[in-house]
Amino acid sequence: MFSPAEIVDISIDNGIKKIQKPLLAKLILGFIGGAMISLGYLAYIRVSASIPASLASVQAFVGASVFPIGLIVILMAGGELITGNMMAVSIAFMDKKISFKDLLINFLTITLANLVGALFVAYFFGHLVGLTHSGVYLDQLLSLAHHKTEATWLQAIFSGIGCNWFVGLGLWLCYGAKDGAGKIMGIWFPVMVFVAIGFQHSVANCFVIPAAIFEGQGTWMEFLRNFVFVYLGNIIGGAIFVSGFYYASYKHH
Repeated sequence: MFSPAEIVDISIDNGIKKIQKPLLAKLILGFIGGAMISLGYLAYIRVSASIPASLASVQAFVGASVFPIGLIVILMAGGELITGNMMAVSIAFMDKKISFKDLLINFLTITLANLVGALFVAYFFGHLVGLTHSGVYLDQLLSLAHHKTEATWLQAIFSGIGCNWFVGLGLWLCYGAKDGAGKIMGIWFPVMVFVAIGFQHSVANCFVIPAAIFEGQGTWMEFLRNFVFVYLGNIIGGAIFVSGFYYASYKHH
């Protein structure tokens, strides 16, 4: 592993590289990012749906153990995920390597591309193929979606903070590991833990809540309200609880 101080520099470099990618690459990689996170969540639903509700903790653990495949693909094969950028692009901004305008444009571009990728998986794989359309899979989908939309705005913000504290750490450990196996392990456990706890991820919610809407359960207004507060929490978790804390601790100007 690289040291935490070295990971700060690696994260800053990665943040700069994210800004420098051409627009088409950002849109394609953002679509992949949104789709991969959603496919991880679809896997969660498919593997955990038949476990009885009385074994809720087992259900959460089994689902959470397959979910990290999304972030593993994004970080190892290529992809852009807004929650990861909230950590990496923010630390480049803190180090004055990019402008606030660069940061805002990057956030907007990747968020929209992630949303398209998530909606693609929700509609075509979930609804059209029927993987979340009926039986225990539909029940599990609706249970997850309703739990998210029923959160108060304050719960949604803090749940978003917890989520992206872990997702940011997944990136952090991935950047710090020196080989493929180390990177996979570094991503796997923080991401598995945030999902098992039940924290909310704005891009994953772009899959699960619309998937419920496509099945006639829920409204776009509920989705929007949830998304705004979870997204805000994700920014705080990634930019402050990971980048901000480590930058303040290891960058002594």
